[in-house]
Amino acid sequence: MIFENSKKLAAVVIGSAIYAIAMNFFMIPAEVLASGFAGVGQIVYKLTLISPGTVILILNIPVLIISWFKVGKSFTLYSFLSVILLTFFLKVIPVQSFSDDLLLNAIYGGVIGGIGVGITFKFGSSLGGMDIVTQIISIITGKSVGILFMVMNGIIILSAGRFFSEEKALYTLICIFVSSIVIDYIHTGHEKLTLTVVTTKGYEITEAIKSSMVRGVTIIPAVGGYTKQPKDVLMIVITRYELYDLKKLIEKIDPKTFINITVTTEVLGYFRKNGKDK
Repeated sequence: MIFENSKKLAAVVIGSAIYAIAMNFFMIPAEVLASGFAGVGQIVYKLTLISPGTVILILNIPVLIISWFKVGKSFTLYSFLSVILLTFFLKVIPVQSFSDDLLLNAIYGGVIGGIGVGITFKFGSSLGGMDIVTQIISIITGKSVGILFMVMNGIIILSAGRFFSEEKALYTLICIFVSSIVIDYIHTGHEKLTLTVVTTKGYEITEAIKSSMVRGVTIIPAVGGYTKQPKDVLMIVITRYELYDLKKLIEKIDPKTFINITVTTEVLGYFRKNGKDK
């Protein structure tokens, strides 16, 4: 447990530092906007000279409070730590430009920023912002929120054109696109996943999930085809952010469990723990 928490903490620190480098070395000097709250922070910095890190922290506070109750305590705690560290790194890492070429800044900012975000995602955390907002809405409504994310980034791109220039709006689009590709490469980009778990400890795993995550579990009695021993098949629908924590939780209870992870394109019914599980 201590080893796993240490790995997650290291991922949060490294991911936050890498994203801050992407912003201070490439995005901010070139006035190419990042996606989500980071992009909003750049716009506010342009208009008021308030540090982007300060804006990101302020915007994330109410989101993280809601996330604590709706998403899960572990995810929210590490996301909050990521936001704090990102704010810190944005202040201590100097803003400096390595190139005047907007395309290079957009590509390198997108790649390096995507690496930072991808690392935090891979270890069950996030850098806050719209990722948590979409997560909360997904849990409440059970619907895909890809359109909301696209709208938010569309607003960021239009804002780049309004407050900077039309040319920089186009490079902002390139930066966001490159970043999303890198994130998907490092960590699954699908919003929802379905885990099919075959285990002899179905009750223990179900109780652990209920106590630590805002998720329901469907238990299907089964028999091993080779051993003829009774087993439980658990079906769990989760978001991509919960994958790391859930795998570690299951493996800790039953190291011999079989887990199949598939992409879920749509969920109908209840996608939250409210007494009416799937």
